[in-house]
Amino acid sequence: MIIPNKPLVTILPPKSMQIHFPDLPHFQQRVHPSATSQLKRLIDIMGAVIGLVMTALLSIPIAIAIKLDNPGPVFYSQIRCGLNGNTFRIWKFRTMRVNAEQMKHLVQNQAKGNIFKNHQDPRITRVGSFLRRTSLDELPQFWNVLQGDMSLVGTRPPTLDEVENYEPHHFRRLLVKPGITGEWQVNGRSKIEDFEDIVKLDLTYQSKWSVVYDLKLILKTLQVVFNRDGAY
Repeated sequence: MIIPNKPLVTILPPKSMQIHFPDLPHFQQRVHPSATSQLKRLIDIMGAVIGLVMTALLSIPIAIAIKLDNPGPVFYSQIRCGLNGNTFRIWKFRTMRVNAEQMKHLVQNQAKGNIFKNHQDPRITRVGSFLRRTSLDELPQFWNVLQGDMSLVGTRPPTLDEVENYEPHHFRRLLVKPGITGEWQVNGRSKIEDFEDIVKLDLTYQSKWSVVYDLKLILKTLQVVFNRDGAY
């Protein structure tokens, strides 16, 4: 849906504004140390400010390229599920055609489980393909980090459709903030096509987490992005 008088932004209305953890035996919602770490938050704020400066510098040429390639909004917005089931609006540069959501049923899902992927998705524009390969489409998410809805490093932020189909053990992914990068980003990115593999990586992150480990993942992410490993 395109909001009138705001031609730069595509906003999809939320299905819900709160996701509740299941009332299940042996499932205890807890606060993960990463969610309360003041040092992690400080690093997030510093990284977000630097990232937003980069976004401001690159936004004009990116916006022009998006408009010339496929007229429509520059930004894409969608409701995602974050820490402890709280929902938030995530921001990206638009990489698909304006009517991408209406075309989704025409595209085959090549992934397994609660994710949707297609290596040759016809909805992705030419400029969008470049933005995805270089991860430039994710630059606006530094705003989400500054707001506190996301972290520089965390788990992959799921859509509400994905969460609606979660099995009990999947909910443990929501015990940490979603991140711009994380285990999935440095261990395959788009090559990972099984949702259970993503869950395992996210839970691995939770068990290994420390501020030093976050910094290592950030450095690995930069290497992966520059080498364009696992992106399409």
